[in-house]
Order: sequence, then C-alpha cells, then structure tokens
Amino acid sequence: MRAAVGVAVSGLFFWLILKTIPLSDLLVAVRAADVGWILISLAFFILGYACRIWRWRLMLASYNPELGWGRCSVPFMASIAANNVLPFRAGDALRAVAFSGWLGVPTARVLATLLAERLMDLLSLLLALALTLTVFSFDGGKLDALFGWSASFFVLVTVAVALVLVFPGILHPVVRWLVSRLSGRAPALAAKLDAQVNHLFETLKTLAQRSRMVVLLAWSFLAWSFEACVFYAVARALPDITTPAAAWFAMPVGTLSTLLPSTPGYIGTFHYFVMEAARSLDNPEIAAAAFAVLAHLALYVPATLWGGLSFGYWVLTRANTGPASSEKVRSR
Repeated sequence: MRAAVGVAVSGLFFWLILKTIPLSDLLVAVRAADVGWILISLAFFILGYACRIWRWRLMLASYNPELGWGRCSVPFMASIAANNVLPFRAGDALRAVAFSGWLGVPTARVLATLLAERLMDLLSLLLALALTLTVFSFDGGKLDALFGWSASFFVLVTVAVALVLVFPGILHPVVRWLVSRLSGRAPALAAKLDAQVNHLFETLKTLAQRSRMVVLLAWSFLAWSFEACVFYAVARALPDITTPAAAWFAMPVGTLSTLLPSTPGYIGTFHYFVMEAARSLDNPEIAAAAFAVLAHLALYVPATLWGGLSFGYWVLTRANTGPASSEKVRSR
C-alpha cells in the first residue's frame, strides 16, 4: 500500500508539471545547459558528500576510533544509491545491518547515528529555509502562501529538533513514556522501540558532550552549503534562468519535499517543488522545470554511480569482514 501511495503521489506531481509544459520545450531547455557549470556542480556535489561522510565518521569514532574516511564512504554512498533505486529507504537498513561488521560498530549504534544524522540534516534544512524566506521577497505565489501561514510550525519544529540534539536528556523521558503506551497492545513492538530509543538517546548524549555537537553541526551546515552550491551552479548553467539566486531557496524546499511519499529517487515531488521555488522568484516556467530536472540529475546520477561502485567494492572485499569480525562486533 505504501508503494502504491508513493507511485500515485509521484504521478500526480509529475502530471502537474507536464500538464502546462510541452515535453519537447522542456527537452530543448535542458539541452541548452552549459556543460562547464554542470561540471562545477559535480565538484560541489563531491565536496558536500565528503563533508557528510566525515561527519558520520566523527559519530562512529566514539565506537571505533580506527575508522577512516575511506572505509566510512563505502557504506554511506552504497546506502544513498540503494535509496535512489529501492523503495522504503532500504539503503538505511543496508547501512545499519549489512555494514556493521565492515565498520566494526554494533548495528544498534550505527542505526542511532543514522537517526542523529537525519535530525542534523533536518535542522540544517529548516534553518536554510528560514534564512531564504527572510532574505528573498516573493511574488505571492503558491509557495509564498504556504510558508507564510505555516511559519510558526517551522519555528516549533526547528526548536524541537535543536533541543533533541543539544539537550537530548530533556525529551528522553517523554519519548520513553510514549513508547510505554504501546506496551499494552503491542508488547513486542514496544520492547524493540524502547531499546532503539535508548540507543538513540545514548548516542545523542555522547555526541552532545563538550563541543562535539557544535563540530558535527558545523559539518552539517557546510555539507548543505555545498549542496546549495550544486543548485546554484545548475541554475547558472541554464541561460533562460533569469534569477539564479532562486537556487538558494529551491535547495531546502526541494529537499524537504522528499519527505512526502514518492517513488525511489523522489521523482515528481522533488521536481514540482523545485520548479515552484524557482518560479516564485520570477523565473520562466519552462526554465524552472528544466532547472528542476537538471538539479535532480546533478544529485541523482553521481550519487547512484558512486554508491554503485562502493557497493561493488564492498561485495568484492567483504571477505575481510567475515563471520569472525561480525561475531566480534556483536559481542561488544
């Protein structure tokens, strides 16, 4: 049912794009892109993901100080590629379960770092969205109206995420109480959730010690700044984009839209919201649609190729992390 809903939602947004834009005109606009700027966007993409991998390595170092950037990059990029081609964010499960022995870190701890990673990303995106909404003045379009009436909601979510990251002990009893309410109806599920919640908050408390969280958030902001540069380089690549600065607004809007149900790769939802973000700053409709398509390709293609190569490398070398290594991890 979830897969069917995702396909339906993606199809709806894809139809909303193509119902007013001739496909032939869209292809012409895409082909007009400057290759030089596309290559610059690729360089920013690599820098952004290098920062994400290093941030994850810093989190995992609490449990395995010997981990290096290269070893962490293999499961990280393999999981991104899996999320791009498989449903239900299967790449996250792959990274937490299949690569536990490769990393020398227990599965529960890996999963906790993934959840912490998502919170840091969400905080970075919400702050980026708040900043762009403050800096830019819009034409009163759909996105302007949407974010206008929901500004207080975004403020509350941002504050809540920041509190969880900086003061995780505040919300731990609340979350445990919510989980305990399930014990009467689904005791097995409640027990599993309680264990994962404990691992998550133990990890967050470890990461929040001293200046560690400040360092991790700094790497998060840097990573998303490079991703915003990918959007800007793509906007500069299209000659019909009259306001390239719209890319700074399109990045948080398009990325947050991936929270909606959709197909693997976020087809339709990502494109529609990126296009509307570009249009809200007076870019032509066809140029905005071409920008959405190219921005998606600039993120999707290199991530999938890099991750596919990483997965192939892991398959060929995983004998080095065989049963003995896995048993060692489980015993920690």
